[in-house]
Amino acid sequence: ATQTKSADVERADSGIGQMTARKWRNRASETLSSLQAWEAHRPCTDCGERDLPVETDVQNCNQRRADLCEKCHKRRTERKESVLEFVNTEASYGEDLRIIKEEFYLPMQAAGLLSQEQLLGIFSNIQELIDLNENFLEILQEEIDQAFDQGDDDLMTVCIGEVFLEFVNMLPAFQTYCLQQSSSVNLLNALEKEKELLRIFLNVSQNDNTALRRMNLRSFLMAPLQRVTKYPLLLSRIIKATTEYHPDHGSLREAKSRIESHLEHINMKTKQEGNTWTLRSFRQDSKKKREVTNIEMRETALKTVGWLREETRFVMEGSLQLAQPPDGQWVKKGSKTLKFQNMQVLLLVNMKRVSESSLESAEPGPVKDAVLVLIRDKNNGKFHLLREPLRLSNCIVSTDPDCDDTFELIEIRREAFVFRDSDRARTHHWFRQIRRYSRELGSWKKRRNALPNIMISTPHTRP
Repeated sequence: ATQTKSADVERADSGIGQMTARKWRNRASETLSSLQAWEAHRPCTDCGERDLPVETDVQNCNQRRADLCEKCHKRRTERKESVLEFVNTEASYGEDLRIIKEEFYLPMQAAGLLSQEQLLGIFSNIQELIDLNENFLEILQEEIDQAFDQGDDDLMTVCIGEVFLEFVNMLPAFQTYCLQQSSSVNLLNALEKEKELLRIFLNVSQNDNTALRRMNLRSFLMAPLQRVTKYPLLLSRIIKATTEYHPDHGSLREAKSRIESHLEHINMKTKQEGNTWTLRSFRQDSKKKREVTNIEMRETALKTVGWLREETRFVMEGSLQLAQPPDGQWVKKGSKTLKFQNMQVLLLVNMKRVSESSLESAEPGPVKDAVLVLIRDKNNGKFHLLREPLRLSNCIVSTDPDCDDTFELIEIRREAFVFRDSDRARTHHWFRQIRRYSRELGSWKKRRNALPNIMISTPHTRP
């Protein structure tokens, strides 16, 4: 009897009676039903659809709802296959490049079958393509491995477009190779007829070397041309399987546009040089035409400065307005008094190479030189330079708070130029980039002695 009383007292002190307990059980049941209902209509994580399939867990003999609808699940599968195809075919292409070097170039060089000039005529810039492929493939493989390590089995975090745009400088290397392909094949045909030892070597290699898969040298030399024309097709497959809100969607479209523009430019150059062959053609739009124009300007700039392409980096390029003030008092009168003309401007930086050997990887080193190339708008289908390039090692760039929509660049003991962009923020970006390289280069004493002459011309202080 005593135990029963204490139990009754304890139950009364807890504040939970039979009615309260029943209400709590009913509310818990309602909550569970609501959760089950929400789970049954939970939207697809990709598209938001609610009619999702049910997956069966065989081990636990129960059913659970999938996170993706059937359409999105299929799209993810296609995207993963497309990404892996891109990486795997890049690896196969790299293997063909290494065969060209290790099974043909090096043995022919070691045996003295051809001179160095003849080898360069046949194999062109094959080493540059090898270096670019190795670096590109390394980054791609890191992206794949990192995704799998993070549990991303669908490879949704892999951004092929962003990686491709980081290596967009490999496209001019393809252009150099493609433009020399016709002359390379003609030279190989002529030398094979002329040199019996070369002919024997090529025949024995094709028939007895298992690494060549019974393919001849000409077939392997076509690998870069086949690869560069396949990039748009591979990127199109990934774009088709990538939703618009994916972070890589815009980069993928930009990468596809850039490669198609380069292919159009290569076709244009082959026609100009009188070659009959062309790469796969693509429909042009205004954006691709602008990119082709930019490619032409870069080639004009490179020929002007005489730098190697692998040592050159294009920091900025675009249209600027340029004026040459008659004296240093233009700031007082304002930039409205200056006569501006439209000009295409390219900022080029020359990077030193760590190795100078033609068969060694050439890694970029410190900045060796920087120039500003001024090009007039096209006339009679060609670009023309306004003047010789402005070497930033001999220039001082400055701005004035009273004319913050312009900046001034002065050659020591020579000319002065005032630049501006239609967008003020972009004008400031141009100024910061040019000032950065002008400060890093040149003799500081000469530049320091030139500063007072510039500052005396106006009462304003220009930092």
